[in-house]
Amino acid sequence: MDNWRPSVCPFDCPDTCGLLVRVEGGRANAVKGDPDHPFTQGFICQKMAQYPARVHHHQRLTAPLLRTGPKGSGQFKEITWDEALSLAARKLGDTAAIHGPASILPYSYAGHMGHVQRGSGHAFFHKLGATKLGRTICSATASAGYAYSLGSGPSTDLSQSRHSDLIIIWGSNTLSTNLHAWPWFQEAVKRGARLVVIDPYANATAAKADLHLKLRPGSDAALALGLMQVLIGEDMLDHEFIRAHTLGFADLAERAAQYPPERVAEITGVPAERIVELGRAYGQAKAPFIRTGWGPARQLKGGMAMRTIALLPALVGAFERPGGGILRSTGAGSCLDPSRLNSEELCPAGTPTVNMVELGAALSPEASRPINLMWVYLSNPAVVAPDTSAVLRGLAREDLFLVCQEMFLTETARWADLVLPAASSLEMTDLYTAYGHRWVQMARPVIDPVGQCRSLLSVFQEMAGRMGFSEEVFAADEEQHIAWLLGGGSPCLEGITLESLSPCRPLKANIPANPYSRGFLTHSGKVEFYSEDIAALGLDPLPSGEPSRDDDHGGAYPLQLITPPCKRFLNSTFNEVSVQREKAGDATLILHPLDAAARGIVDGGLVRVFNARGECLLSAQVSDAVLPGVTVAEGLYWGAHTPGGRGINHLTSQALADLGGSSAFHCNQVEVAPAP
Repeated sequence: MDNWRPSVCPFDCPDTCGLLVRVEGGRANAVKGDPDHPFTQGFICQKMAQYPARVHHHQRLTAPLLRTGPKGSGQFKEITWDEALSLAARKLGDTAAIHGPASILPYSYAGHMGHVQRGSGHAFFHKLGATKLGRTICSATASAGYAYSLGSGPSTDLSQSRHSDLIIIWGSNTLSTNLHAWPWFQEAVKRGARLVVIDPYANATAAKADLHLKLRPGSDAALALGLMQVLIGEDMLDHEFIRAHTLGFADLAERAAQYPPERVAEITGVPAERIVELGRAYGQAKAPFIRTGWGPARQLKGGMAMRTIALLPALVGAFERPGGGILRSTGAGSCLDPSRLNSEELCPAGTPTVNMVELGAALSPEASRPINLMWVYLSNPAVVAPDTSAVLRGLAREDLFLVCQEMFLTETARWADLVLPAASSLEMTDLYTAYGHRWVQMARPVIDPVGQCRSLLSVFQEMAGRMGFSEEVFAADEEQHIAWLLGGGSPCLEGITLESLSPCRPLKANIPANPYSRGFLTHSGKVEFYSEDIAALGLDPLPSGEPSRDDDHGGAYPLQLITPPCKRFLNSTFNEVSVQREKAGDATLILHPLDAAARGIVDGGLVRVFNARGECLLSAQVSDAVLPGVTVAEGLYWGAHTPGGRGINHLTSQALADLGGSSAFHCNQVEVAPAP
């Protein structure tokens, strides 16, 4: 008889699927969607269908490894856990004594989304006095842009979209990155809703749309202002909502008047008539719903782009209509209390912070505060961090001791001095919330640890003991941490306790479908068309349509490059699974036929993509899926899986976006030529 056990998908995706795992002989041999999960409803993506192959992969690390060959060679020998942790403790102590504790840097992000394991090292490194890591690489800019317009906290419930008559997917390839949103959208479509996609290329989601606005990367704010000009100019406004709940409308109207459709068409590449068409459709819709992805924020002016888009619902009063509103992040994560897990009070005053986007600069020998020991977990910076060439130069330093907790010998782990084998989500306890729905779920181990693998929390707790740390946080197990996370008194978690979650069934957080019915969490308590807070930063307090632009070095790099996700991988994860790599095919670059012809590039040919930061080799896909002057490389492929051994982030910069400090991953100027 099949033994199906409940679990949760641990990966960085808004869907956070409920899973059922079939266990036989101590092995997970199948995974399927939990049909009783109210949101994810029993289906999973193709990646998670391969999860057992990843958990029980023949190349999975199962014992601690010590480097024996040159850095980056991937030459290691197995050692015991006692030897590994003794070495790690000694290196931490020596580094702190010789160079100061701030010469130690933890580097982690979202390789596992369970709150306990993801935060498991925070207290340890705070107590140690290590340099703090600004974990801003992905969503901080989008969050900041929204917050300056609408305030912080959850946005409109995605399931409300089924009541909408106009759904705009703005900068999200939903069928690849938010698959469980699609049934809700399709329910609305069956009722007559129109589906619009705004994206720089004709991806799988755009192919399903009634209307696709193909805009130039970095011009999202200008397009939003063009829609505003139509709404205001044709008086398709909710004047009562604007009067009661917004600030600075008169100033906004003046700014929007500077962006008539004809000017916006020049900036965005979207025909003026399409801008007018969508503006009118938005103004006439009974319940317009906007689903934003993170694409618009991954620009140098990405915060302004997201801030501007977020203002659109206020002009038509969409928040107050069932099915209307806007979704950025909708989950209960912000309701948790991580104070005891993080224990920031243990961090010495004046401890410096490194923004994780700027890792290459932080690891440079010329850095103002040199890093001499780095501890990496839940991330693969040799692939995912921008400006890979600079990162690899840092990892190659002989005076840098690198510890890496990993399931596989990733491109980062190959540079490590000490590799610690990490448990998978099926081997440890954790608490999960989602940023695409409002359900909370706990997961317990469904199999024993593979080999000698250990959970992140257990390793940091043992390291704390070896370092002589005695605070209560360093003795707490997963269940105690979960109880603390849930115990902050947030009304949205009323009735959700460790006990109620223990059966490992999803419980819904008490967040209104329209959280803005409680008011807007800005300083004024209103939607801020004009933001004094942004003005205080020295930035334009009103929405600005000035497009983002990377340095093209005097025209040497005339093509814009964006790097959206590939549906077969999740960031760099699942590169390890050969069937996923085979389905993904070659790493490709999409470019317009006019750009290809001008460079002598043929479809399927190998091309060199380069700029001042680096280069990589990709297979050309010549297509009008993009505008002239725009290129797209879906990723992230490990460099080892590309013809030239270099991944796409060799081309991306360490420059920070305008708000929040995220990476401008989609703001790159490149040139392309046939490969020799």
